[in-house]
Amino acid sequence: MKQYHFIAIGGAVMHNLALALVEKGYRVTGSDDEIYEPSRTRLDRAGILPAELGWFPEKIHSGLDGIILGMHARIDNPELIKAQELGIPVYSFPEFIYNQSQDKKRVVIAGSHGKTSITSMILHVLKANQVDFDYLVGAQIEGFNLMVRLSDAPIIVIEGDEYLTSPIDRTPKFFHYHHDTVLLSGIAWDHFNVFPDFEDYKKQFSQLLDKTPQEGKIIYCQLDPLVVEAAEQSSTLGQKIPYQAHPSRIQDGVTYLKTEFGEIEIPIFGHHNLQNLQGALEICLSLGLSKSQFYGAIQSFKGAAKRQEILAKSESSILYRDFAHAPSKLKATVHAVKNQFPNRRLIAVQELHTYSSLNKNFLPNYANSMDEADLAIIYLNPHAVALKKLELMDEDTLRKGFQRADLRLFTSSDELKAFLLAQDYNQTNLLLMSSGNYDNMDLESLKTKIENT
Repeated sequence: MKQYHFIAIGGAVMHNLALALVEKGYRVTGSDDEIYEPSRTRLDRAGILPAELGWFPEKIHSGLDGIILGMHARIDNPELIKAQELGIPVYSFPEFIYNQSQDKKRVVIAGSHGKTSITSMILHVLKANQVDFDYLVGAQIEGFNLMVRLSDAPIIVIEGDEYLTSPIDRTPKFFHYHHDTVLLSGIAWDHFNVFPDFEDYKKQFSQLLDKTPQEGKIIYCQLDPLVVEAAEQSSTLGQKIPYQAHPSRIQDGVTYLKTEFGEIEIPIFGHHNLQNLQGALEICLSLGLSKSQFYGAIQSFKGAAKRQEILAKSESSILYRDFAHAPSKLKATVHAVKNQFPNRRLIAVQELHTYSSLNKNFLPNYANSMDEADLAIIYLNPHAVALKKLELMDEDTLRKGFQRADLRLFTSSDELKAFLLAQDYNQTNLLLMSSGNYDNMDLESLKTKIENT
């Protein structure tokens, strides 16, 4: 029985990988200095929740087959140092995924936006068509217990993140998967704390495409000029397949795909999602599925968690929650909801939560990103700002950055909640966007209000 130890086991992907290895029959241990829900409960149920929080070098021994190192750990982590002293192999999770999938066909979904949605669509269609596959995806998906699966399946579909690999490897994660096929959805500046220079950020995607093998494929969004430039200039001899948004129409708040088999109603919407869907279709075709198999399955795809997720609805109002946080994601999501319901008032709330979004120097990238909202609101958590050692921006600074004079700012989740509850939601949609949780704001009363509108 193989045995692996996780340093920083509590992370979203890390704990899912740990659970996947338990399912595979491996022995798993781990440590972390903080473990939150749902990681804590899921690790406990599997019998691998650390007995104590903290780092314990005595857990590291020569009988381990390897260490899996999470990004949350520091370079001077005592367990990491002990492992290095003993010469135990240390893997980042992307390196370990490759280690477990070297004999598989590896499909990587990359880009500044749309990765999770595209990967989720592909997984949904493959499962519906009873294809055997492994996967790594960055969100919980309906119908899948884990965000990771490792088995003897012949293919693996991987959401490829450009963020740093580990404390001891400062290169993007997606370099380590050694893809056979790669999809590039879009390039828009993100991770300002890691890539403060936009040219350097763009270069990471170009280098990824250049790693495509001669018998491999690049599937890329033709509507993004930066993606087109990277794909067309790539040195790879692999096949290059462009895609655009899937043809569609909207009627009464419902999107219909225009296909050779007739019109097909789908639950998701928005121009970016239609691009994502077309990209997912191209990947599925490359894996041997037919168009009819894809369309038959995509009708029941409801989206990944926190991606245009409907929390409550009535005949005249919908409450959406979305993960959007980067400027391009924010603009695309606001446009999608307004375009889907042009006759409804749109209240859009954005929590600035990431290092990039809270950085005053990055703020101009958000210019005009909330223009289509009828009421635009920003929420800042002073505690989150202080933890990142940044300056708490005021309303005037935000209005100039977003280029919207009527932008409202809230720094108290209680005050924000009271304001939202005081609104009239007749013929009005509410869109909550964040990679955080508005300082744990309880949404039940908002759901009730909208359901009773």
